[in-house]
Amino acid sequence: MAKGYWIARVDVHDPEGYKDYVTTAKPAFERFGARFLARGGAYTALEGQARGRNVVIEFESVDVAKACYDSPEYQAAAAIRQKYATAEMVIVEGV
Repeated sequence: MAKGYWIARVDVHDPEGYKDYVTTAKPAFERFGARFLARGGAYTALEGQARGRNVVIEFESVDVAKACYDSPEYQAAAAIRQKYATAEMVIVEGV
């Protein structure tokens, strides 16, 4: 079965408030076995509009990645994130 990946591109508008998102999201990531491959850090913009924070998270499968996103734990965190950041998020299937 192919792995599933969250790819998130984020502009954080309030770094202090965003810390609450990180704390609140942690239980969901732990429950669904998330493995962070990239979390912020330096980047090189090549094409299109870049965002300040780029995140890649690996899950056992696309179904597990979607279940994490849909979970009550993550949805509570998403509500916080949406107050303090603008994001684009997709789930992609690995090869």
